[in-house]
Amino acid sequence: MSETETKPRVENIVASTQFAKELDLYAVAEKLVGAEYEPTSFPGLIYRIKDPKTAILLFKSGKANCTGGKSLEEVRRAIQKVAGLLIESGISANPDPEFAVQNMVAIYDIGHALNLTNLTIALGLENIEYEPEQFPGLVYRVRDPKVVCLLFGSGKMVITGAKNEGDIERAVDGVVHAIRQSGIL
Repeated sequence: MSETETKPRVENIVASTQFAKELDLYAVAEKLVGAEYEPTSFPGLIYRIKDPKTAILLFKSGKANCTGGKSLEEVRRAIQKVAGLLIESGISANPDPEFAVQNMVAIYDIGHALNLTNLTIALGLENIEYEPEQFPGLVYRVRDPKVVCLLFGSGKMVITGAKNEGDIERAVDGVVHAIRQSGIL
């Protein structure tokens, strides 16, 4: 990316963690105010946090997913907050659980409108899905880093499947470079 372009903006991080070897979700639902647990419709307990604005999905296995964080620090804070609440409620839990990023979603504005039909031909059909009757964007599967980029006629791009911000930036650099090489930009 050149110095004049803006950086991609992370919009959502999904991370996994483990609070305990096992959790009694009925007990957790009773102790955490606002927890949602309807095992007939979803096997996990949903706990929403206002600051940072995230949701934690807790499972009987003690594993959990955090979604909604826009930075690794927000994910860390949300997970630590839930660990603290579990412990304060008398539920045995790891006070400082590790987490692993499963998916990062970012957006980027190329700054120019794109002709997606021409782009499909220019980028080569082997890594692209473009069916405008079904979805208004072009799906571009990047091999390295292994991410998916959704490109729209407005010039906006959604990057998904990344495990870190470096992968997001590398993907954006590669896609923008390929578009420029094709002569479309």
